[in-house]
Amino acid sequence: MNYYTIMESPIDPLLLTSDGEHLTGLYMDVHNYLPHMKETWVHDPSRFTETISQLKAYFAKELYQFDLPLKATGTAFQEKVWQLLTTISYGETVSYKSIAERIQSPKAVRAVGLANGKNPISIIIPCHRVIGANGKLVGYGGGLPRKQWLLAHETKQSELPGL
Repeated sequence: MNYYTIMESPIDPLLLTSDGEHLTGLYMDVHNYLPHMKETWVHDPSRFTETISQLKAYFAKELYQFDLPLKATGTAFQEKVWQLLTTISYGETVSYKSIAERIQSPKAVRAVGLANGKNPISIIIPCHRVIGANGKLVGYGGGLPRKQWLLAHETKQSELPGL
């Protein structure tokens, strides 16, 4: 069974999905890879109490690391990239090139970018913390303004490298 709910947030509504045991998705309304919701999906906000609590604490700057059961499903390469994303600390940014090097695929920078863009659990698996090698904000499934907002939210800087 698949479950979902919508959570209001400072960056617009977030669609949360679950298999009943794990958070399987966190999508923004403009995300390029929204799941295909079927009649079999059940709207059940009670399944997301802890997720919503932690997200509210994150947006209030009271939580810096999530502790939720996650199940991000993709190719072996995508899952390897997503796992590495979970090691990027709050307020830190890394480049796509750095991620490719860390997974011992230094020529796979574009593939890392594609995997990053298909991350089904944005914010919690912090794909917004990945930037271009030149320090510029590039690519984000939820749109660059949201990426800029999330990075600014996690830093004390009033401005970040440009869009």
